[in-house]
Amino acid sequence: MDEPIVVGIDIGTTKICTLVARVEGERNLRILGVGIEPAQGMRRGAVVDLQAASQAIARSVEKAERSSGLEITSALVSLAGANVASVNSRGVVGIAGRAITQDDIDRALDAAQAVAIPHAREIIHVIQRGFTIDGEGGIRTPIGMHGYRLEVEAHIITAASATVENLRQCVEAAGVSVVQFVLNPLASAEVVLNDTERQMGAVVVDIGGGTTDMAIYIEGDIWHTAVIPVGGNLITSDIAQGIHLPITVAEDIKKQYGYAIENDVDASETFSVRSFGEEKPVQVSRKDLAMIIEARVAEIFDLVLAEIKRSGYDGLLPAGVVLTGGVCNLPGIRSLGTQILRLPVQIAKPENLFGLVDQLHSPAYSTSVGLLYWALIMNDSESPAPRRGGSRIRAEGGTGWEKFSRFLRSLLP
Repeated sequence: MDEPIVVGIDIGTTKICTLVARVEGERNLRILGVGIEPAQGMRRGAVVDLQAASQAIARSVEKAERSSGLEITSALVSLAGANVASVNSRGVVGIAGRAITQDDIDRALDAAQAVAIPHAREIIHVIQRGFTIDGEGGIRTPIGMHGYRLEVEAHIITAASATVENLRQCVEAAGVSVVQFVLNPLASAEVVLNDTERQMGAVVVDIGGGTTDMAIYIEGDIWHTAVIPVGGNLITSDIAQGIHLPITVAEDIKKQYGYAIENDVDASETFSVRSFGEEKPVQVSRKDLAMIIEARVAEIFDLVLAEIKRSGYDGLLPAGVVLTGGVCNLPGIRSLGTQILRLPVQIAKPENLFGLVDQLHSPAYSTSVGLLYWALIMNDSESPAPRRGGSRIRAEGGTGWEKFSRFLRSLLP
């Protein structure tokens, strides 16, 4: 097929977004179908109610099918949650002086996977970062080069098997098979990071409703990933408790009147709201609201900073921090991030999209759009010279693009 169809399902704590797109040219996507549905049965990126979650996914898929006119049978699915962990590993194989082939790279990656992984966990991604041939490092694509000893650096991402299986069960109950699970910050990075930022050193911080997901890129490759179980829902919960409001009202107030820095808000600014136990609406200072929000957002950035320092790469990020995720729509969050992280901070969102994109030009949909671009990486990973230093992807039931090819025709009307 000249123009493949790709599908991504972003299953978050607060929303589920299903996107259907047609690949035009090398890396242009035309959005054909969009299905956005409030999430149910999810907590901090993990399934807590199978039936509620699967029904919400089914509604999202149905909306995308209606708007695209295509039947969705398979998709890439986002993954987050505190159960995600990562480790860096090395694999070494002998070459005997001949030219290196893709099979040699695969053998080296298999050797890199020979690390102790608890039986209750499974590998989600094995991402090659760089190669060394006979002690000569910094090699990006070793295919065709000669040597006797090939060594690969790999970044291995694992997740709790039970959590992955629960999520897979929810998606399959909605009538969709999972081609590949993709970690949230890796998907987001495909949308919000450019090649210069990847090469110089940058960290993607995706602040969602239930979790804050991080990925550190240095010299064009992934060096560290982490998921922090704190997100925008805790900000909403703080507002609800501090002003005595229902959660839904607190969420609306956060979006309408919220600000991330208390000192930047005029003390005279107020808004009207009806609290629990009050017969009439009362006036609440917007400065007090900002105080509640700033405390929690500052905590998120403190945790991000601690994770950056724990990774050991805090001095290697001249391109700074790229913020994305729904919480980044909060006014003032970029300034607060700059103060706490002491790094350049920018907010990024999906750009250069075509088709049904009115709702997608927001940081909240970076992961959703990134899943579609990740499908292009899966295609590149089957080629002799893969992008991004090569992402070797564990696909459910076969290599990534082979699995996509099997269902592309079923998407035709």
